[in-house]
Amino acid sequence: MLAELPRFVGSVEHALDDKGRLIVPARFRERLGTGFVLTIAQPDPCLVMYPAQTWAEVCQRLQEAPRKDERFRRFVRYLFAHTDEVACDSQGRLGIPSALRAYAGIERDVISVGSLTRVEIWAKERYAAHATPGDEAADFAADLGLY
Repeated sequence: MLAELPRFVGSVEHALDDKGRLIVPARFRERLGTGFVLTIAQPDPCLVMYPAQTWAEVCQRLQEAPRKDERFRRFVRYLFAHTDEVACDSQGRLGIPSALRAYAGIERDVISVGSLTRVEIWAKERYAAHATPGDEAADFAADLGLY
């Protein structure tokens, strides 16, 4: 049985400062904890912040993967090369490395989005193109048994 993981909801529009730092919204910061993980969100062109406990479960799933073929090794290598263990400074700011900003197309304006067990960080322009579920949303929700 999985441990109870923090849940993240809502979204906040904001901007990076001149040094590439993001002020992590307080409501997300509280659930992320003092140390957390910042990584890429393949296949989506955004970044994600995982609480340490949630990231530990992601790593556990990778360790338990039945296949450890070349495709698996390439994926793990790429993911972990684009992953940092991070913490906010005393003012709630998080420095986002330039390689991660480039991956997500983040220059200045961003949207932080609560997405169940993680927080996604999107370039504002990219989020607009990926956020709306379209006509399939009702069918998908019904397939999941949500209504």
